[in-house]
Amino acid sequence: MTKTRATAIGFGAVLLWSLLALFTVGSSPTPPLLLNTICFSIGGTLGLIWAWSNGGLRQLVDVPWTTYLFGTVGLFGYHALYFSALRMAPAAEAGLIAYLWPLLIVLFSGLLPGEQLRVGHLIGACLGFAGAAVIIAGGGGAGFQFDHLPGYALALLCALTWSSYSVLSRRLGDTPTSSVAIFCIAAAIASGVMHFAVEDTVWPDSAFGWASVIALGLGPVGLAFYVWDIGVKQGDIQVLGTASYAAPLLSTLALVLAGIAVPSGGLAIAALLITGGAAIAARASMER
Repeated sequence: MTKTRATAIGFGAVLLWSLLALFTVGSSPTPPLLLNTICFSIGGTLGLIWAWSNGGLRQLVDVPWTTYLFGTVGLFGYHALYFSALRMAPAAEAGLIAYLWPLLIVLFSGLLPGEQLRVGHLIGACLGFAGAAVIIAGGGGAGFQFDHLPGYALALLCALTWSSYSVLSRRLGDTPTSSVAIFCIAAAIASGVMHFAVEDTVWPDSAFGWASVIALGLGPVGLAFYVWDIGVKQGDIQVLGTASYAAPLLSTLALVLAGIAVPSGGLAIAALLITGGAAIAARASMER
């Protein structure tokens, strides 16, 4: 597979993730860990079927347990934090903060061997975090609300978790993409155990709710992992970070078009700051 093709495949994950917030809202009132369990079960099953069909199951035996642990923690941690954030704060605002990860990928990739941080990286970071500050200050339209701060904090942890996972995955270049299926199954088991320990079981209460959960498992919490894994391991990770800055705008637009988020000047400013910050940081990387 060429580097260009792998990068294009990886961008497919960005398009799928732009629907993550929309389907997460639609899955309410299912609690986060139960939602994790269902979605990862679907995504992991799809991955195992794919690995079996192309003979990839044999490769899984040679994968180190530390790699499985790393992948499981990354997938489980990000989505548990993300689902919790969108249950505790407005979807559009929390989603924008979580979508600081494209900017952070570009920043963190500057720390990889052969790369370096530039002035553009720092300017981009300042703009991105200014966008997050606009949201926290109430720029999304509802005004400052202390009750939303825990949700915003979880959303920021989401961004840190996924960007770190993506950049560190670069160091696992020899690990087969089929191993992501095991990450998903292990994450589903961990989520299920924790769900029964700390959450009340609440299933989706409508056909739309079930459709949202299934769509999550098939796309943003399923296929997206496999194509992203191909992209970050075999493609250009900084170009992927560049392309990913479209994610916050696409995600916010999907919520507005669905009538879940109310368009406002503050929300638009925050989205542009976060997106623009990632673009400037990515440009600095491409000028190396």
